[in-house]
Amino acid sequence: MARYNWLYRKVRKYMQPVDFDVAEKWKKRLSLIYFLCAWNAIAFIGFQYYRGKGDWAKAAGLKTEGEEKIPVAAQYANVLGIKNAHVTRISGLKKSAEYEIVDGEVRFKDTNDQNESISS
Repeated sequence: MARYNWLYRKVRKYMQPVDFDVAEKWKKRLSLIYFLCAWNAIAFIGFQYYRGKGDWAKAAGLKTEGEEKIPVAAQYANVLGIKNAHVTRISGLKKSAEYEIVDGEVRFKDTNDQNESISS
């Protein structure tokens, strides 16, 4: 706040104090406008998911097919710069998937011990 001290002084110098009743009235109006904007944003996001466009990058054509195949955990590890990781996906109380990230490549564990790899 100390960086904007000059702005605060200028506003206080040239602006008149607002009555409490007027300030309260504008606070209610602005909070109602904020509520309506937030409600519409939530409704828009819900509608996009309903239409199947929840992944906005995919809907806009910004993701390639290779990026769509990479699991989210591997994408996140790539963003964080983690080269080697062991990922266990849990759904409910059961383990649903398990794979390794070795040198940036995803290697799924199969029951036949055949490794598929996806380059990220």
